[in-house]
Amino acid sequence: MLQTNRTDNWENRDKMPPEFRPAPVVSLAEVLGVLAFIRRHVLIISLTCFAALGVATLYLITAVPTFTAKALLIVNSKTTFVDAAAVSTIVQSQIGIIKSESIASAVIDRLRLAQDPEFATGQGSGMISRLLGWSKPQTEVSAARYALEPFERKLSAKRVGATYLVEVTFDSKDPDRAAQILNAVAEKYITHQMDKAGLQDEKWVKDRLNDLSTQALAAQKALEDYSKNRKEPADSAATIDKLVAAAESSKSAYDNFRHVLRKTEATQQQSSPVFDASLVTAASPPLKASSPKPRIVLGIATVGGLLLGIVIGMLRDLSQSIRTSGQEPRPSAQDDRIERPVADAVRQDSEASAKARTVRLTGSG
Repeated sequence: MLQTNRTDNWENRDKMPPEFRPAPVVSLAEVLGVLAFIRRHVLIISLTCFAALGVATLYLITAVPTFTAKALLIVNSKTTFVDAAAVSTIVQSQIGIIKSESIASAVIDRLRLAQDPEFATGQGSGMISRLLGWSKPQTEVSAARYALEPFERKLSAKRVGATYLVEVTFDSKDPDRAAQILNAVAEKYITHQMDKAGLQDEKWVKDRLNDLSTQALAAQKALEDYSKNRKEPADSAATIDKLVAAAESSKSAYDNFRHVLRKTEATQQQSSPVFDASLVTAASPPLKASSPKPRIVLGIATVGGLLLGIVIGMLRDLSQSIRTSGQEPRPSAQDDRIERPVADAVRQDSEASAKARTVRLTGSG
């Protein structure tokens, strides 16, 4: 009856949904087996764990620390967007500008990073080719191109939540150098946005407006002065007409230039939004290294050493079991010496019985 109830319980357990099934119970024999396995291979597990910790400690001692400088930028749009997806797309485009090759090249040229060993690691790959004459001599342009790859790898930018804030980071072996490079990147990006904000910020536009305004004022003043000081009425009419034409021409040129300027700015604002980028938090030298992290490295080494020791112990048990099952019992030399006379006696008895049967058969015939 008890056996029937157990069978019904197991059948009901299989029919139950997976989330309502009881968890498997670990038996005492399994626990004892695990403890016995650890007891047998505690030495191997300890050695692999200590070896992994030793390698991790050596790595922490010899590894060059990396420092990460951080800066915070805000990208304010002068136009109002209702669609959040459009805002996200625009902010991501600004992140692409921050990480663009033009800004990276400008910062590399300004800070002379092409001569910095940290950014010139790729230049040594073609040393043999240059010695054998297979490649052209290195120039400043090629050195700057070599510095672009590590520069772009060390520079990172991401949007902070659903805001217009952008966090920019830069990794370097020198904390002061990391902050200097990151501030240069932020300054170059802000300058780039100011240059693209509108034609009013262009120097030549301001100079041209000043020149046209000065010419218009000078022509108008010349007309007013001549009108006040004229003495000969015969020549005054022709001269006044010339001065009036010059004043109107100068004023018309000034007005036309301002009209074209306003129209161009309106077209730019309608075709693409204008951004006002500013630096919220400037980069400062980090106080501690961002990598390597000792706790993470030592933790990974400890877990890896334990797992490696367990795997080695399992392999040893498996090899011993295979060796034990593959061995067959072989007779020893003493057993061979004992069994040989017995076999000879049995053979002699069989031969004697065969002869006796032959004699009896012959006598009966």
